[in-house]
Amino acid sequence: MSSQSTGLRRWRQRFNALFQDHEIFVRTHGHVRFLRVSAVWQKRVALIAGAVLLVWAGATLTIFVNQLLTAGERAEVAQKEAAAAAAEARIAKYRDRIGEIAADLDERQAQLEDWQKTYFGAEPLPADAKAGAADAAAKPLETSAADPRLPPEAQVLARLEARQEAFSARLLAAVNARAGKAEGAVAKLGLDPKSLVRKASTGQGGPFIPWRGRIGRAGALGKSFAALEGALFRMEVLERTLVAIPSGQPAHVLMLSSSYGYRHDPFTGASAMHAGLDFPGPLGTPILAAAPGKVAFVGRRSGYGNVVEVDHGQGIMTRYAHLSGFNTSVGARVAAGQQIAKMGSTGRSTGSHLHFEVRLNGVAVNPRRFLEAKADVLEVKADARQRVGALARAHAGSAVAAR
Repeated sequence: MSSQSTGLRRWRQRFNALFQDHEIFVRTHGHVRFLRVSAVWQKRVALIAGAVLLVWAGATLTIFVNQLLTAGERAEVAQKEAAAAAAEARIAKYRDRIGEIAADLDERQAQLEDWQKTYFGAEPLPADAKAGAADAAAKPLETSAADPRLPPEAQVLARLEARQEAFSARLLAAVNARAGKAEGAVAKLGLDPKSLVRKASTGQGGPFIPWRGRIGRAGALGKSFAALEGALFRMEVLERTLVAIPSGQPAHVLMLSSSYGYRHDPFTGASAMHAGLDFPGPLGTPILAAAPGKVAFVGRRSGYGNVVEVDHGQGIMTRYAHLSGFNTSVGARVAAGQQIAKMGSTGRSTGSHLHFEVRLNGVAVNPRRFLEAKADVLEVKADARQRVGALARAHAGSAVAAR
């Protein structure tokens, strides 16, 4: 205790030593005056100055602390504003996304309805595919489950997308069933269905125009919907090939005078390849188109005499030779069984007959397998002809409406 008092006394002595009485002499015009500055007054001034400095330091510290606090608040406010802006951006992006998905689903709905109408029309789908695309869209939304974690708008779209995918799966099954029948019929006629589809798929192209929305990404369509395009293409190629195959008799005669393949040439007796069938008959016997198509050539060819050639599409062409006259012209559309010429003996011929050829992609094939097609094949072909004809009429009607 005494040491603390001694220390305090020393500090007081040092402090008092700083302030001593001072006398200041001032001389003005020969007059001398003096000012006395007492130690007490100096102490008061020093205390006042110290107090002022202390107040100033306190105020400065207060301002500094306030600025720190204000800066923190400003940073917090800025952070909240940034978070709010980010949330608004996410909401805007989400709304755009919802709109984009809705537009994509509308496009897909229209595509499904168009495919169903174009390729099936009023024809009922198989038992597991009775619900049409429009019917699927009209069903109550509650019939399909959606992820409960999704927002309500997204749940609605997810339900619609699930129903569309379910219908596209049923439509795919119906398309595959039809394509399977056509494939079997084409195979029984001696043609290779896979080769026909592969060859038809090589003639594709055009500029790349990316799909604008979610459906453009791989897998976003759904497996069934993505497979539908390929299945429809395969079905159409096979059915059009069936329709193009010449199965109608080119002339109403009772016998053949020469078959397809190697034979003895009637003029030289040497072995030769005969690329068609010969049907003998009276001069002027009507020659009939064996399948619907477009007349590609009317005129003379070396060895064949007068010739009519009909393009049936899908790479299939029929040739009618040794004719005595024509009943058609280049560019004319002809139906199966329609008269196109008259039987004759022009060109390299020993008598009145029809030389009938079938060519696939320019190569002669045996017409007999087409003309002697079984009833089940002809039934599938008749169904395909009906569908392809309806499709052609629908396209023609659309073209007329567009004009």
